[in-house]
Amino acid sequence: MLNHLPTILTHPPRRRLGHQALILNRDGAILLVATTYRSGLMLPGGSAEADELPHLAARRHTETETGLVLPLRSVLATDYVDARHLPEAVNFVYWGGRLTPAQESTVARHRPPHTITAVHWLHRAQLTDAMTPDQHHRTTQALDALARGAHLPFLLRGIPAE
Repeated sequence: MLNHLPTILTHPPRRRLGHQALILNRDGAILLVATTYRSGLMLPGGSAEADELPHLAARRHTETETGLVLPLRSVLATDYVDARHLPEAVNFVYWGGRLTPAQESTVARHRPPHTITAVHWLHRAQLTDAMTPDQHHRTTQALDALARGAHLPFLLRGIPAE
């Protein structure tokens, strides 16, 4: 069924740290990706490598998947996932911002790696049918935090990340 599985799925660590970006377009639609290795759409992102700064892992995955280089400096949600199907995980959702027309054009022109089969823009009302329940809940919680202005700065040894 799956032609290529990322190392994270074939040789999983004891605990995963996931880093995703919540990105909106000018109309308030959410940027989501479809992958070859998971069902449903998800926010762009992925796991950090050993000794990789978490916000830079989110930035690296976001750039690879969408072509966008964004300053991911605030966290909207943190989600613990138990070890039902994969090793336990802690997922961070960073605020990627609302895109300019030029940035939206970058996404449209970008050619993602073969593990990303499509990029979609969906509005909140469309998320339930497009995402797995865990991805949907995480995304809506991040959207709710954004609406409340509940950003937490991502710190490196107590100093806001650059």
